[in-house]
Amino acid sequence: MKALQIEMFGKPAEVVKLVDVPDVGAPAANEVVIALEASPINPSDLLLISGRYGHKPHLPSIVGAEGVGRVIAVGADVRHLKEGDRTIIPFPNPTWVERIKTDAAWLRPLPKGDLHQLAMLGVNPATAYMMLTSFTTLPRGAWVIQNGANSGTGRALIPIAKSLGLKSVNVVRRPELVDDIKTIGGDIVLVDGPDLSKRVAEETGNAPIALAIDMVADTSTMNLMNCLADDGKLVSYSAMSGKPFVGPSPHLIFRNISLHGFWLVRAFKTAAPDYLTTMYGHLAPLVASGAIKAPVSATYRFEDASQAIAQAAKFDGKVLFDLT
Repeated sequence: MKALQIEMFGKPAEVVKLVDVPDVGAPAANEVVIALEASPINPSDLLLISGRYGHKPHLPSIVGAEGVGRVIAVGADVRHLKEGDRTIIPFPNPTWVERIKTDAAWLRPLPKGDLHQLAMLGVNPATAYMMLTSFTTLPRGAWVIQNGANSGTGRALIPIAKSLGLKSVNVVRRPELVDDIKTIGGDIVLVDGPDLSKRVAEETGNAPIALAIDMVADTSTMNLMNCLADDGKLVSYSAMSGKPFVGPSPHLIFRNISLHGFWLVRAFKTAAPDYLTTMYGHLAPLVASGAIKAPVSATYRFEDASQAIAQAAKFDGKVLFDLT
């Protein structure tokens, strides 16, 4: 079967190669085999392939982090999936491969919906959901603030927050993004800057904010921290600025604001199967209905991997591999 694999780290469009790998074989009693239909190219994929991610796989390695496909074989003890069901490829299985054999404990059939949007269910919506629910308990009507609101995770966080009864302050870096983020449901959308906390207080009526989500780092981290109430939590899941975060130490010392990191791989290692089933049961209808939606700029076959990866590196809409 065909797969996209790296044998060395380097420029993603150059080091990813289409190769033949052994087929996965028949499933064990608790496993299923899934034929991949679609899988996106994420920024984290590009970082991993280039060797700049926080984790490096053993080489050679099939790459890709998420996707969706049809069940084509079912183990004897599997009762909650059947052949023909569409389901996600469970994270963190490498997905840029024609068939995946995996444990089926928490997988469930997906509702009908756009194939490409369902292919992006596994990572960004899950990241947003876990960050919103794992670090503090927010009552309905509470505010959460995030930067990088135009990112895939940021766009997913907005409808997920609404579904949990939360309101969102969404911070972007370019004024031309404001109307777009408002259109997808952002309650408040502001351009980042050193006076962010003053503008947030004005827009929210000085409402306390207990949770901030940071994907930018640099001085943007400090801007978010300035918006938090005492005992608030800031969760960092990326550093797209490429710079270390900057933050005021008095906030940590005197106001008990705390900093937390989030990595989806680690979260999945500790999450109970029932939690994952419940989480995706909450998220899948939001994606199927179009409430969670990421702009798609292009789709490619595995044979055009170099072109697909070069397109994805422009960060102008999502690029996916489509095997249908």
